[in-house]
Amino acid sequence: MNPLIRPVVALSILLALPLAQAADFDDYARVLSVEPRMQQFNEPREECRTEYRRIESREGGPNAGTLIGGVAGAILGHQVGRGGGRDVATVAGAITGAVVGSELGSRERTASERPERVCRVVDNWVSRPDGYDVRYEYQGREYSTVLSRDPGRRMRLHVSLTPDE
Repeated sequence: MNPLIRPVVALSILLALPLAQAADFDDYARVLSVEPRMQQFNEPREECRTEYRRIESREGGPNAGTLIGGVAGAILGHQVGRGGGRDVATVAGAITGAVVGSELGSRERTASERPERVCRVVDNWVSRPDGYDVRYEYQGREYSTVLSRDPGRRMRLHVSLTPDE
């Protein structure tokens, strides 16, 4: 035998030895079915609307009626009274006018409506895929797995073969 062939054969056997023990390669499998795994999520949202609130108010307020009535009563009392009774009539007119003005002022109410924005948080349930149940066929056998995305009609596999010892 040629002395050069022996070292080449020995080197070939040494290089092929790891390949005989294990093999890794990529291949493709046919996808049989894909079912999304749906999960419910609550994404609360804010709902707002406009409500109209009734507001009652007194025009001028009770103090304005008292003041105007008191002044008007004092003027009338001053014109009605004579002599020394004029001062008494002025005071009596002021008191009477203040009481009447206060009563009339408290009766004069106005109502209006004011828009008010009212908001509340409501539940908002949505469904989203949380992975995919995938059934596939590889070399005549069926397998199943869960993937984070839809693989389509075929999926790539990483195949690793190791001998049974």
